[in-house]
Amino acid sequence: MSGPAGADVVRRLLEERRLQSVPADRAAASALLEAAARHLDSALVVADSDPDGAYTMLYDAARKSLAALLQVQGLRATSRGGHVAVQLAIEAQFPDPPPRTAFRPFGRLRTIRNRVEYDPVSPVDSDDVRAEHAAATRMHAMAASLHSDMPPFPA
Repeated sequence: MSGPAGADVVRRLLEERRLQSVPADRAAASALLEAAARHLDSALVVADSDPDGAYTMLYDAARKSLAALLQVQGLRATSRGGHVAVQLAIEAQFPDPPPRTAFRPFGRLRTIRNRVEYDPVSPVDSDDVRAEHAAATRMHAMAASLHSDMPPFPA
């Protein structure tokens, strides 16, 4: 592997046009983290009345938290790469704990959120929302602690 952790994977995602280069923007990353924090708060408010919507908010909070880390590097998922590209890029760049441990649940959240969206019967209830809230909160806290120190991805 050459360069920072995960650089080969990120370069491949760029070559495959699953990620694209954008201007590195700490303010935009901070805005994503702020939106994610609001989603985390809102998910608990509606967990009982709208567990599907609450779970989607948890997933969106996690996704925006991870996307903020890409944004400060000048990277963004394309429609071709989608949210899987976010997951692959983050997993590659953070192979060790504690970040790896905090970010690991993203794949599960993404899979369940897709089932919420597309299955005829929802797989989640308010207890699931409360259980997953802690995982999404850990992802957000870890991303918030890392984003100010991340350099742009080397061209």
